[in-house]
Amino acid sequence: MRFIVDLARKSLGNLVLIGMALILSLPVGARIAQAQSVGFQVALIEQLKNDDAAIAFYQANKFEPIWTGNGFGNSDRRNAFFDALDQSAIHALPRETYRASELKSALRSAKSDQARGAFEGAMTRTFLKYATDMQTGVLIPSRVDSDIVRKVPYRDRQSYLTALVKSSPKGFFKALVPKSDEYIRLLKVKEDLLQAYARGGWGGNLSTNKLTPGTQGNAVVALRNRLIAQGYLKRTNTQTYDADIQKAVQAFQMDHGLSTDGIAGPGTLGELNVSVEQRLASVVVAMERERWNNRPKGKRHILVNLADFSAKIIDDGRVTFQTRSVIGSDIDKQRSPEFSDIMDHMVVNPTWNVPRSIVVDEYLPMLQKNPNAVGFLDILNSNGQVMSRDAVDFTQYTERTFPFAMRQPPSDRNALGLVKFMFPNKYNIYLHDTPSKSLFNREVRAFSHGCIRLQQPFDFAYALLAKQSSDPKGTFHAALDSKQETVIPLKQKVPVHLIYRTAVTKVGGGVEFRRDIYGRDAKIFSALQKAGVVIAGVQG
Repeated sequence: MRFIVDLARKSLGNLVLIGMALILSLPVGARIAQAQSVGFQVALIEQLKNDDAAIAFYQANKFEPIWTGNGFGNSDRRNAFFDALDQSAIHALPRETYRASELKSALRSAKSDQARGAFEGAMTRTFLKYATDMQTGVLIPSRVDSDIVRKVPYRDRQSYLTALVKSSPKGFFKALVPKSDEYIRLLKVKEDLLQAYARGGWGGNLSTNKLTPGTQGNAVVALRNRLIAQGYLKRTNTQTYDADIQKAVQAFQMDHGLSTDGIAGPGTLGELNVSVEQRLASVVVAMERERWNNRPKGKRHILVNLADFSAKIIDDGRVTFQTRSVIGSDIDKQRSPEFSDIMDHMVVNPTWNVPRSIVVDEYLPMLQKNPNAVGFLDILNSNGQVMSRDAVDFTQYTERTFPFAMRQPPSDRNALGLVKFMFPNKYNIYLHDTPSKSLFNREVRAFSHGCIRLQQPFDFAYALLAKQSSDPKGTFHAALDSKQETVIPLKQKVPVHLIYRTAVTKVGGGVEFRRDIYGRDAKIFSALQKAGVVIAGVQG
């Protein structure tokens, strides 16, 4: 049979001829049933000719149908699958691309073995697309943005079919839905926003002129109504920017990553003017991103939300530590990538080995103008020996030919600060301290070359070491006070997830939004639309 399958991929006509030869070799009484089987197989294999996993499944099961005929559970399987396709838009999946109506029509008209085989193959092909869309996303992340280097946990395609035939059909399709609490809450937020859209949205745009407590007039009334519509303020007739409106503005600012001063300045008013449709797009993108990372994140894990400029330690689903972060600048080759890895050690009093890109792009031009520039850095030859600047003519080198490395020894002024947290990866990204503390006071904190700077790195270290030391502060400061570069291994290795979420739900209900600082979500939503995802009222 393998021989037949291989030939089917090359020539459908050849398969028919071989099938007829096999039939003629059979006893006369078996020829009719076998002829029907060959016709079924011919059409099935033609439908699945580019899908080795699906063909392997059918080969292993002697080409028994799982959708057609009266086999055990086949009709239940069909009905459960069609029900799932009907509900696919709820999950912001490309419902029309599954062509359920065409499949139903093909089922009604499938009178011959060949027609039933074609229907069987079409159903399986659509089923596998739906299953992968639901579990691991509609898009391939790196094709949308090269800085999304996340490894998606794709499932074995044949295993979907094997599990389907061994399961209750309704239970199987229910189990396909991502099970994370975040995904379930995003579904609720999406439906709430769709209802707000159906009601006409949140009203017209507000004036972006600054409003402060005590102000009166129509602009305050418009602000009041917007806060009521978005659920931040109880109904009131006030025309004055009173204490209740100020508190509502502060709550809105908190949920949108803004300075919580209670003043409706241009930044706050701009976020209030973001439409329901735009917020829906953010939620739909967040759902797709959740599918890309659809696996256990770890009982203890570190979550860095680039769009939120935050780093958190999460234990058993609860945030046990949180600090502000600085991320990569919105410049090519400096934006922080998205991926997951495992943190296994920290380095106290680290040496900064300057990345080659920074050496040749930034420091070499400075040294060519002034050999004594960036004097805080050592210049090293290929043997790791420190070179005298007087012995080097920097002007004779280009970015490609410059043969030296550069490093900054441990110190209070080291670019990495006094500690770095390592999850070794090919992108050379890690979390670290910084001497540039003032940047943490800004709303938008995208200033690094890609690594993640932490506002409270010592406290972060204590929280990590608390799992392995009765005196985490003492353990850390013993290494710090030595003034020597010291590696502290983590006995409990911790998964690290660098994510980018402009929409994040709150455990008690509601959702927080952040700005799309890298423009990645806009790219993803556009790609989802091109893939066939349709959200009522939302245009690209």
